[in-house]
Amino acid sequence: MIYAYVNMNITNPESLGQYREVAGAALQKHGGTVLTAGKDNVTIEGAHKAPDMAAILSFPDRAAAIAWINDPELAPVHALRRGAGDVSIIVVG
Repeated sequence: MIYAYVNMNITNPESLGQYREVAGAALQKHGGTVLTAGKDNVTIEGAHKAPDMAAILSFPDRAAAIAWINDPELAPVHALRRGAGDVSIIVVG
């Protein structure tokens, strides 16, 4: 199992809403799932501001996470997420 941390600062809530409608199926295609997601985030150490939205994803392995992000069939789904604001996704482990 491998995990990915999603950090989002939302500037386009409409795009985020559209993304949410299709994100689950896109994750499932590569064995991914959302373990937790939330908007009530707080920084407890360090200078980085907590994101508007954060999530922890799980995938069977690193290859599955990379396949998900690079899947050409999922490009429109990823474009919705990226269009929602400033997003970074970090594979942990």
